[in-house]
Amino acid sequence: MRSLHAIAKFLRVIAQVLRGYWMVRTAFPKLSDEQQARAVEVWARGMLAIIGIEVRVKGHPAQGPVLMAANHISWLDILVMHAACHCRFVAKSEIRSWPLVGVLTTGGGSLYIERGSRNDAMRVVHQMANALCDGQVLAVFPEGVTGDGVTVLPFHANLLQAAISAEVPIQPVALQFMDAHTQERSLAPCYHDHDTLISSLWRTLCAPPLLAQVRYGDKQHADGRNRREWAQSLQTSVADLCK
Repeated sequence: MRSLHAIAKFLRVIAQVLRGYWMVRTAFPKLSDEQQARAVEVWARGMLAIIGIEVRVKGHPAQGPVLMAANHISWLDILVMHAACHCRFVAKSEIRSWPLVGVLTTGGGSLYIERGSRNDAMRVVHQMANALCDGQVLAVFPEGVTGDGVTVLPFHANLLQAAISAEVPIQPVALQFMDAHTQERSLAPCYHDHDTLISSLWRTLCAPPLLAQVRYGDKQHADGRNRREWAQSLQTSVADLCK
């Protein structure tokens, strides 16, 4: 019965993806940036509801200009953060070419970076700084890879330079997935190295109802720190928020 229920949810996921694709292709050109942001939030909440994930927000998302720095657990993290409060993500460049998903990610306002390229990192930092100076809300996953949600991995500092250059604060954000009934931490949404998107999605669809918690911390300013010092401080803040 659980497999049959998961299949039904999978078909609804596909329908929601197609709905989002149609929205980005046809409706977005007619909408303002604010209207697009609200549409992304509504779509993300709808997708998570289909999958069986409730979003709980603790704290308050900062208004732009601000850079959000969150721990990284799953491909679901972007959906969860969009559902809580729309922000523009920095995503790996290969996502842009994924069928359907690339259009949705671009429609959500993502900036793309070629991982491992120092020159491209500098380009993206400059692009991020310009967006922050325009008052936008950006988000990054400084761990660089997905973890188990239990331990917060060391933060890479490169992209944090954008906040220093634009002289804007960074808000630490902690993400956690829990069983909705027991409130215990769930590993079902974790995206492991050996996972594919389909296998991870299937495991999540077969899991009991889940709760995604988004906890926003207090904004931090550089206060004279370089990006590496700030990265260490932010990692500690996110780890504390996860407790």
